[in-house]
Amino acid sequence: MKGNKLAMDDIFRKETKSFQAYVPGKPVEEVKMELGLNEIDKLASNENQLGPSPKAVEAVRQAAADIHFYPEAGCPELRRELAEKLGVAENQLVFGNGGEELIQLIAQTFINQRDEIITADPTFGIYGITAGLMGATTVRVSFKDKDFDLPGMAAAINPKTKLIYLCSPNNPTGNYISKEQLEVFLQKVPSDLPLLIDEAYYEFAASCPNYPDTISLLAKRPRTIILRTFSKISGIAGVRIGYLISSVELATELNKIKLIFGVNRLAQEAARGALKDEDHLKKTLEMNRRSLDRMMNAFNEWDLDYFPSAANFIFVDTGIDSRRLFDQLLRLGTIVRPGFYWGWDNWIRVSTGTTEQTERFIQRLKKVLDSERPASKT
Repeated sequence: MKGNKLAMDDIFRKETKSFQAYVPGKPVEEVKMELGLNEIDKLASNENQLGPSPKAVEAVRQAAADIHFYPEAGCPELRRELAEKLGVAENQLVFGNGGEELIQLIAQTFINQRDEIITADPTFGIYGITAGLMGATTVRVSFKDKDFDLPGMAAAINPKTKLIYLCSPNNPTGNYISKEQLEVFLQKVPSDLPLLIDEAYYEFAASCPNYPDTISLLAKRPRTIILRTFSKISGIAGVRIGYLISSVELATELNKIKLIFGVNRLAQEAARGALKDEDHLKKTLEMNRRSLDRMMNAFNEWDLDYFPSAANFIFVDTGIDSRRLFDQLLRLGTIVRPGFYWGWDNWIRVSTGTTEQTERFIQRLKKVLDSERPASKT
């Protein structure tokens, strides 16, 4: 408009000024080029190192000939099959382009400026990022004695609270909220307050003692949203597909504003194939348990503190600044996630891997620990 010059800060949404973008893990090819390495073990992003479900891959191959057509907007075939598997109604499901898009969708659906959300600390950073973009404040409740401070989270509820986020198993710590803990917590939380339970790592934890049946919770607490994904257990993170399970009321509102074609044709078919692949699921769980056991044995031998994990990663205190340790492991050929991102400076998060990847990580970590702490028990 003539005579109306906008300053640079005025053309952007005001929340972007203080926005801190999420920092993803380094791509393997980038690291190879930077350091001149031929092989890299990427144990930073909680990917399935067994690879994708073979049935998912075959489904993608068969669907590839039809990618000139737009995908089915409502994922009807996947919706029917998943609803049957979960024992829920089809209109209780919301599909998205991975868990990240669904978390953003939740923020866009529920949050207004000056609202507040409550999260644990540490936890998955996307909760605060997506809420912040909508003008909300994140109230972070620190862990206590290496566990969720659920009483503290309940005490933080106030008239501005719009959403509570629970990640179980939690990223980056890997611990989960037991059935008993959740029941006590919900007695202190108003039933009309929306609650997100992020179960991206559900399949790894489902067999753990006292892991809650969150889907059954929907009957008595309909303002609950459960997030799950095919990225981790099925090994199809590259095609991006996740889903929400909620009451019909909430799912209807969420589906109103989601991207029409957010879940592409190949992703839908990959997920359908993965649903049928019990053999891949079993092999993934076996690989995961072997890798966790091997790492925990090494950490015990070296007197390193860690969180016992119910996910496909483990969070460990190395006693070394995680920025420096990250760089040294990177140069040896293993990528991990440094804990300083969460304010846990001496901790690292390491994804599980094959036997060979796990052994290489242990040998490389021992080499760094020996050089940094020559008097240690390593």
